Amino acid sequence: MATKIDNPFVITGYESPEYFCDRKEELSKLSDSLENGRNVTLASARRMGKTGLILHLFYLLKKKQKNVTTIYMDLFSTQNLSEFTKMFASSVLGQLDSDATRLFKKITSTIKGLRPSLTINELTGMPKVGVDVVSGQEERTIAEVFNYLKKSEKKCYIAFDEFQQVALYPEKNVEALLRSYIQNIHNVHFIFSGSRVHLLNEMFLSAKRPFYQSTSSLAIGVIDEEEYWKFADNFFKKQGRSISREIFHSVYEQYEGHTWYIQKIMNQIYGKSDRVIDEALVKEAINDIIKENEYYYQSLLDRFRNGQVKLLKAVAIEGKVSEITAGSFISKYELKAASSVKSALQRLLDDEILYKSENGYIVYDRFFGKWIASTFR
Repeated sequence: MATKIDNPFVITGYESPEYFCDRKEELSKLSDSLENGRNVTLASARRMGKTGLILHLFYLLKKKQKNVTTIYMDLFSTQNLSEFTKMFASSVLGQLDSDATRLFKKITSTIKGLRPSLTINELTGMPKVGVDVVSGQEERTIAEVFNYLKKSEKKCYIAFDEFQQVALYPEKNVEALLRSYIQNIHNVHFIFSGSRVHLLNEMFLSAKRPFYQSTSSLAIGVIDEEEYWKFADNFFKKQGRSISREIFHSVYEQYEGHTWYIQKIMNQIYGKSDRVIDEALVKEAINDIIKENEYYYQSLLDRFRNGQVKLLKAVAIEGKVSEITAGSFISKYELKAASSVKSALQRLLDDEILYKSENGYIVYDRFFGKWIASTFR
């Protein structure tokens, strides 16, 4: 039985099927690919819900199949091969063997590139294993961990989230290294997901890259509006309230169905349990979210040069810009020459402050964009 939580509109991680909305088609495609031995590339804009989708899929696979192991790794914070190796080794070894003492002995005897440590968890009193990678032994360690996976003969599903990070490591052979082991292990199937879609596509769709055409591809978009409204209204009704189609549609349309922003607003509204859900309450909820982050937003602006800030403000006020070097746009906001705009644009794209959507450039964080527009209009 799932644990009940205070607010059903989850904005981080994954709780249980009760708090997961729709994605039936995506789940079916992912499940079909993995269960038939096909690795998958999963792409989406950030905060669209791919992490929750992966974890929900893993929940369903473990419920459906006996003795299956699922491992999720978010590579976003890794900066080099050593950090990847440490995360990979500790995630795999910790999942495949939960007995700390046995795991410590196994690492010591079979994986020479790791330096294990055995400590006591202060809260539980139980032993736990930590690992460090011996400098210069990263490639050997990766080989040994893949061999450990292979010899276990356990059916395993591994998700590398933000997998495009490996293409940014200073070491240049990481993709080829991983591909050489992944293609020869048949009891483990992989999801390679990412939010920097152009980088992920380049890794898997370019004939020059090691992972070329090695996976099935799936892009996830917005949740169907009708399904999402029913999901939200169900929880509000349990609270003794209701959200009309019209009110929900206004939120869905304003944020173009982007999952995290809708969840965040619904979460905020749910917390105001003594109020009728109307346009005024929605506006108040959004303003509260923006006020909570005002100091962070100002600090973020301070990181950039004047030309970059001017361009960011212009895009925020416009909402969406299809031709960012057009003379009319540059003139309207008194920007510098097109070459300077391109340079500023590249920095903002690299830092994921701006994002190129299908219909034009937008501020990646919609709430940040709204704050800029209202502050500097």
